[in-house]
Amino acid sequence: MAARVLLQQRALAPLATLALGGFALTPSMAYAEAPVDIKRKPIYDDVELPASNASPPSLPKFVTSEPVEEDHKPRGPTPTDRLAEQIGKARLFLYKYVVLAEDKVNETVDSAFHLEQSFTNTVASLAPPRESGEQLLPGAIYVLVASMAGSIMSRNRNILLRATFPLALGIGAGWVVLPITMRNVSDLAWKYEQKFPVVAESHLKARDGLQQGVQFARVHSALGARYVDEKVTEAREVIEGWVKQGK
Repeated sequence: MAARVLLQQRALAPLATLALGGFALTPSMAYAEAPVDIKRKPIYDDVELPASNASPPSLPKFVTSEPVEEDHKPRGPTPTDRLAEQIGKARLFLYKYVVLAEDKVNETVDSAFHLEQSFTNTVASLAPPRESGEQLLPGAIYVLVASMAGSIMSRNRNILLRATFPLALGIGAGWVVLPITMRNVSDLAWKYEQKFPVVAESHLKARDGLQQGVQFARVHSALGARYVDEKVTEAREVIEGWVKQGK
């Protein structure tokens, strides 16, 4: 069976070869036809000139269209813009507090300067004028010695007397030795006392009472001196009368 199939294949091979060779050797022709409707222009024809009354060619009309407005949506701030805004706020904040601190420092310096100037003027106003002839150095030493003497005199007394007697003796010595300076000190003390009405009123009452007491003492001393003079005069007259009677 297998041998039969092989014999059939060998018989068909020469037939296929002959068929292919016949197709290859058979001549074939291809005919091409030109298009009928094409008109060729002769190269020797005259050139046709345009007529003189021909209208000029019309230019093409361009239709202008209005620009279409595009819808621009509002653009929000970018991160850079927000950062710049925050930096600006921080700078303004720092500048504000720096200016406030500078103003406070200037106010403190001005107040210290005014305080120093006021203290200097106050101390200078307490000094007596040159034409008065009053000298502070020996007078202040006398006042200090008087205060120490009052402290020594009241050392065996009660505490109230030991506290007030040296002060009173020193103030009295100051009014005797340095009257102009003590007057200036008194005026300055009165100026500060006026800021406290209660203290000022108490001072006025005490001064009025002291002045009345001094005036009362002067009047009584004058009356006592007059009474003594009268008694002495009467006694002298009596003695003189006795002397005259004895003669």
